[in-house]
Amino acid sequence: MSAREAALAILERCRKDGAWLSAAADGIICSQQLERRDAALATALAFGVLQNSVYYDYLISCFCSTRPELLEKRVLDILRLGVCQMMQLDRIPVRAAVHETVALCDKSGVGRARSLVNAVLRRIAEARDKLPEVPGRGEPSYLATRYSEPLWLAERITKEKGYAFCESLFEAFNRPSSLDIQLNTLRIDTAEYCRALDRLGFSYALPSFPDGCICLSGAAVRSLPGYDDGLFYIQDRAARMAVDLAELRSGMRVLDACACPGGKSFAAALQMKGEGEILSCDIHEKKLSLIENGARRLGLDLILTECRDARTFVPAREGVFDAVLADVPCSGFGVIGKRPEIRWKDPADIRSLPGIQRDILDTVCRYVKPGGTLLYSTCTILREENEDVIRAFLSEHQEFEPCSFSVEERGSMDGCYTFYPHIDGTDGFFVSRLKRRA
Repeated sequence: MSAREAALAILERCRKDGAWLSAAADGIICSQQLERRDAALATALAFGVLQNSVYYDYLISCFCSTRPELLEKRVLDILRLGVCQMMQLDRIPVRAAVHETVALCDKSGVGRARSLVNAVLRRIAEARDKLPEVPGRGEPSYLATRYSEPLWLAERITKEKGYAFCESLFEAFNRPSSLDIQLNTLRIDTAEYCRALDRLGFSYALPSFPDGCICLSGAAVRSLPGYDDGLFYIQDRAARMAVDLAELRSGMRVLDACACPGGKSFAAALQMKGEGEILSCDIHEKKLSLIENGARRLGLDLILTECRDARTFVPAREGVFDAVLADVPCSGFGVIGKRPEIRWKDPADIRSLPGIQRDILDTVCRYVKPGGTLLYSTCTILREENEDVIRAFLSEHQEFEPCSFSVEERGSMDGCYTFYPHIDGTDGFFVSRLKRRA
C-alpha cells in the first residue's frame, strides 16, 4: 500500500467509523507495515485534509461542474488529497501530485472518476498563483470556510471576542504545532539537555514559560535523546503552566482527580521535588498503566494510581489534600490544531459536559483541606465549560474564593485565565485557581 492509498484508508476509517485520526493512522500504518517515510506522508496528508476540508471543497467547487457534496465520498476524498498535496506539501511537485492522485482512482476502485479528478486538479494547479477568493470577508461565514472551522464556532467567537480575534485564533489553529517536551528536572537541567540536542542537530526553541520546557518541530518522540532514561515527557506548555500555577511544594498531599494520561501528575511531582504524595485517579482502569509506566520511566515513586469516577465521593478523604487538580473531561475545542477532527463534533453532543464538570467539582472540592488549592482546567475555549462552570460553583460553595495570578504579565480575571494559541503560543486551555478559606 502506498502512502496515498494509506491516507485515503485513514480518511475513510475516520469518516465511516468515527475514529480519531491518530488511532486510524496507527491502525493502517501497523497493518500495512508502512516504512517510516510513507507513514509520515500518509499521516500528513490525512491530517491536512481533515484540517482544511471545507476550504478544499470550496476550491474544488470553483473548478468542478458537480458540487462536492454530490460527489461520491471516496472521489471527494481523493480530490481533497490532491489539493492538499498542491497546497501544503511543497516537496511534492505539482505535476507529480496530479499524476499520483489520478492514479489513486484506479488503485481504489473508482477508475471511472479519472477524467474528472484529472481535470479538476489541473485547473486548480493552473490557478495556484491566483486562487478564487472566499466570498464574505468580514463575516463569520468567510472564516468558517477559509479556515475550515464550524460556522457556529466562528459566529460565537466573533460575537464574544470580535472578528479580528477570531481570524487570528483560527489562523493559529491551522499552523503546524510544535512538540512540547517537559524535562525531568530531577535528572537533568535545561542547559545540559540542550547540549545533547545540539550535538544531534535538532532544531528547538526555549519558551519563556514554563521552566524546563523545550519546543521542537518535526521531531519524533523516540528519536529524542533520553526518552528511555526518563529525561522528559510530553505535555503542552499550557497544561504544564496550569500545574505550576497551583504552587505545589515538597511534602504536600495532592489529588489528580482526572489524571490520564498522567502529564499533570508528572508536573506536580517535579514541582514537589519528588517529595510528598500524589494520588492519580481516572475512571478508565486500562489507562492507569499509562500513568504507572510513565512514573516508573521518570523515576517518580510518589505517584499512586486508583481507578475511580471523580464524581464518586470517598468520605475518608474529606479535607485531607493540600491541593486537588481537576482537569475535567471537555469538548476539546482548544486542541483542534493538533486534533482537527474535533472541530466537526456535533454541538448537541457536548451539551451534557457542563453538568458532568460541575458534578466533578462539587465532589472533589470536599477533599481540599482549609487553606488548600483547587485547580480546575479544561482543554477547551468554550465559556459554558469554563467561566460559567466556575461561576456556578462559587455561587454554591462560599467556602471557596478565586485566587489571582498572572501569565507573562497578563492577569487572570476572577482567578480564571484562558490560554490562546495566537496570544500565548500554546494549545487553547482554561485554568481557574480557587482557594478554600482557612
